[in-house]
Amino acid sequence: MDKTIALYMRLSDEDDNLAAHEESNSISHQRKLMLDHIQKLPELKDCNIMEFSDDGYSGADFSRPNFVKMMDLVKAGKIQVIVTKDYSRLGRDYLEVGNYME
Repeated sequence: MDKTIALYMRLSDEDDNLAAHEESNSISHQRKLMLDHIQKLPELKDCNIMEFSDDGYSGADFSRPNFVKMMDLVKAGKIQVIVTKDYSRLGRDYLEVGNYME
């Protein structure tokens, strides 16, 4: 079975207003970092890739539209791996993020 990888990117309004971090947290920069990382891992190089992005949504809210779509596909067994820039892109409540990681 071919693996499907989900790239998950999120940029909240608060992140967008932080001038010092604007470029490092931008959606396009997150995408580039993740794609570069995947290319370095032989076991992931030939996997199918799906992208999910919630631009302008707070990490405190886990009902973000594309996050919900992605998690539905994970539960359905259609996504085997989630790649994100860091845990804060999944959400700001690390206990809740931990529930999704199981």
